[in-house]
Amino acid sequence: MAEKNQNDAVSTPPSSLDLELNIAGLNIGDHKSSICQAELQIAGENKFLDEREDSNISAVTNGNKPYTSASNFEDLHLSEELLKGLYVEMGFKKPSKIQAITLPMILTTPYKDLVAQAHNGSGKTTCFVLGMLSRVDQNVKAPQALCICPTRELALQNGEVIRKMGKYTGINVESAVPMEKEKSTPVKYRPLVSAQIVIGTPGTVKNLMSYKKLGVSGVKILVFDEADHMLAEDGFKDDSLRIKKEIEKFDTHCQPQLQILSLVAGFSEQSEHNLAKERFCPQVWLISPIMLISVMLVDLWGSGVLPVCYSYVVLQFSATFDETVRNFISRVVKDKNELFVKKEELSLAAVKQYKVYCPDELTKIDVIKTKIFDLGENIGQRIIFVGSKASARMLHKQLHEDGYAVTNVHGALTPEHRDKTIKEFREGYTQVLIATDMLARGFDSQQVNCVVNYDLPIKYQAWSRKQAAPEPDYEVYLHRCGRAGRFGRKGAVFNLLCHDSDQQLMGKIEQHYSIQVPEVRIIFHGSTSSCSYKRWE
Repeated sequence: MAEKNQNDAVSTPPSSLDLELNIAGLNIGDHKSSICQAELQIAGENKFLDEREDSNISAVTNGNKPYTSASNFEDLHLSEELLKGLYVEMGFKKPSKIQAITLPMILTTPYKDLVAQAHNGSGKTTCFVLGMLSRVDQNVKAPQALCICPTRELALQNGEVIRKMGKYTGINVESAVPMEKEKSTPVKYRPLVSAQIVIGTPGTVKNLMSYKKLGVSGVKILVFDEADHMLAEDGFKDDSLRIKKEIEKFDTHCQPQLQILSLVAGFSEQSEHNLAKERFCPQVWLISPIMLISVMLVDLWGSGVLPVCYSYVVLQFSATFDETVRNFISRVVKDKNELFVKKEELSLAAVKQYKVYCPDELTKIDVIKTKIFDLGENIGQRIIFVGSKASARMLHKQLHEDGYAVTNVHGALTPEHRDKTIKEFREGYTQVLIATDMLARGFDSQQVNCVVNYDLPIKYQAWSRKQAAPEPDYEVYLHRCGRAGRFGRKGAVFNLLCHDSDQQLMGKIEQHYSIQVPEVRIIFHGSTSSCSYKRWE
């Protein structure tokens, strides 16, 4: 018997494609039972969404500095303006687990670099946003905090969080992202960047720095959001390292010199606080005859009249760090604190995952039309992830022609079109969004409780170079799943599998994360697919 072609369907489709896939009351309470017993109850409320459980976060601190977890935001000694932003604008009540552990490390002197990993939707953004807002001196009109993001959409989203959280601080934020060519001003004609916090994509930030429009001599804190992608060989590693090296040109590696300050009479408490907080440059104290003059200068530096010598820190956040990136970070960042989650705990157990075998591509679309759209009445918004811009256009065209309200976003669209589509989705004007992996990382919409993987993510580079069996992109799969169930909310993910290669990819994902994803099968009138399909009844 001839072997099946890799792109052959998993099974021969039956003559009738009248689906009876009932999702309205999916019962997922017992994942320990046999996968063959995964069932779908017709009656009842939605039971396929479950609450997130706290994961074990492993912290490794550098040095002897003890850190105490924050039970509330007041423990962090934040300004009244920041506390008001957290409670009034953000609606927070207390720190999440990752925030309670990480924020004391970010905000306590002496400041150290940080590499932090935690689940998607666990509150990582608040950690580095508070870190930036806390370090900025609003009286100095120059960049002091820089945040680099892999996509334009994530940079704009994070910028909105900074503006909202820092609403009462008077701190200015500027976005450095690609603009539509016809409407953008050439970099050399752009005004100087004077905002205290700058957030953008690596290419645009690097260009602004090259043309000396963005000065980094006063940067105290550098953040890499989705750091694993920012430092990966196939990501933005080169640009990220260039930005980091440019900032290091102005870094004097200052250390606090409080033991010397204690010998000087008449030193103000405020000046001592400023020195402790900002790592005042020790070279000022090398010549004893000017000691008293130095004391006077400290007050001027503390008031913002003269520049302070800073040692900047790097914060790196992501839900995923593969071994290659971890090893690279360990070589280039020495004096750091670290937080990691075990790989087995990163599978987002609270975001329930399912695989649905479809005999062909038309059945995939039928499942979306007849079942996924029906979920809207019960759970909210849905994101359908596809593997390419062509797939996004195809699926959008097919559903739109059939009368379904759906939007799509991918890299070939203009920035204005992408902004409009995402804004409408976030504001609830649209309920179903088709997207490529440009939205897989960091995209936050609180009403999204369902993710559909129309195509499983693969590592295109490995596939194109070696022409071997496709390898799953494990990190992207995890980030996709993380779009559902943000910040502890309930969520579900449906993986639509069609080809033999899809089964192989799903099997590798299950093995990588040590999980077993329940199978479900499609019931047809008068016939069912092969017995390998598990049933939703």
